[in-house]
Amino acid sequence: MSSCCCCGGIGIASGNKDKSESSSVSEVSNESSVAETTEAVTEEPTTETSTEKTTTLATTKVTTVEQATEELTKATVEDIVPKEYSNALKKAKSYADGMNMSKAAIYNQLTSEYGEQFPAEAAQYAIDNLVADFNANALAKAESYSDTMHMSKASIYDQLTSEYGEQFTPEEAQYAVDNLVADYNYNALQKAISYQDTMAMSVDSIYDQLVSEYGEKFTPEEAQYAIDNLS
Repeated sequence: MSSCCCCGGIGIASGNKDKSESSSVSEVSNESSVAETTEAVTEEPTTETSTEKTTTLATTKVTTVEQATEELTKATVEDIVPKEYSNALKKAKSYADGMNMSKAAIYNQLTSEYGEQFPAEAAQYAIDNLVADFNANALAKAESYSDTMHMSKASIYDQLTSEYGEQFTPEEAQYAVDNLVADYNYNALQKAISYQDTMAMSVDSIYDQLVSEYGEKFTPEEAQYAIDNLS
């Protein structure tokens, strides 16, 4: 009898163990399901709204239309403008950007028989469509005359506006001399030294040449500075 009781006891214990393991497996299974559900909710991708899609599509279409219109316009202009005209414009831009020339000087160069020899119509088209800062060009020319030729302010202005010189407008030339940074005392002295060394002129003659309206056109003060500082 005692033997049977032991067996029975073992059976009960085993049964309880099976129930416990089954319960544990069930709990783990439930926890896993909850975790998967939570993860699924968390990782659900954000979908683009129909409004956003419509806006993006509309923007793309507008950009495409603008690009197509720009390309068509460019192609149309190239087809309409004769090659001779477009070449004249390229030359004009080169003279303006590379040589700081005035509008009038560029036109003359384009049409000159000793220059580019473009027809007047092509040259005028170039001038009319040229984008250039002629004030800046005049200033660049003025700086060159001051730095390399030691000219006076009045002489620089005359050279900029002369029909035999740079042919800038009076307004462009005035802008240039107003914005030019130059030491005219120094320029006058360099001219005086040149007259003294290369032409063996007297001091009085040098002074007269420096201030003459037919000569260098320095102010009396600038000319006197030059004379006072001659060695």
